[in-house]
Amino acid sequence: MPRRRNSPGGLMTTAEINVTSLVDVAFTLLVIFIITAPIMQSNVEINVPRAQAEPISTPEGVIVSVDRDGKIFIGEAETTWEEFEAALPEIVRREGSSSVYLRADEGVPYGRVLQVLGTMKALDVASVGLVAEAEPSAAERRRQ
Repeated sequence: MPRRRNSPGGLMTTAEINVTSLVDVAFTLLVIFIITAPIMQSNVEINVPRAQAEPISTPEGVIVSVDRDGKIFIGEAETTWEEFEAALPEIVRREGSSSVYLRADEGVPYGRVLQVLGTMKALDVASVGLVAEAEPSAAERRRQ
């Protein structure tokens, strides 16, 4: 028979389990996941060159990336050159995109960038864009 709270031993019944510490741990884990979720998104790491360019607020279209090692990515999926030539037109058609964007690392050989750009230009899309990091203004450079 379970003891009552007022019993000399001070034991609680199973219906009176304290869940405060469990809730604290759950909220702590929730906060950790909320903070780390945007960081954990697997984006292709590219160090794009700086240029005087207008920022793209929300790029709507297919994003093609070329990393420092010359690997090609459509979205976040890595692909070989042969697969890229065949898959890009299909992906553009499937997504109904009117724009395609190229993000290339500044260390990629110019010839490789032109190969990828040539394939992108051969598609029937409204625009092909090159992604660059905005160059700081003269006022920002003086502050640095």
